[in-house]
Amino acid sequence: MKAADRPGLLSDWISREDLAGQLSVTADTLARWATKGSGPPRIRIGRRVLYHRSSVEKWLSAMEMGGEGR
Repeated sequence: MKAADRPGLLSDWISREDLAGQLSVTADTLARWATKGSGPPRIRIGRRVLYHRSSVEKWLSAMEMGGEGR
């Protein structure tokens, strides 16, 4: 497989700003949830905070089933 045909290394990750838009909350809200330990799992690369799409989906499912609250 040629390099151009491979998906990008971070193609399954989403930025804090993009996730905030999809969840209809602010990036500050996601940061606050992270501080409280109640938001979706994340990683930090330098100054960038990224969320793995499958982890966000699992977190949303846990919220739906009466898991952790906000």
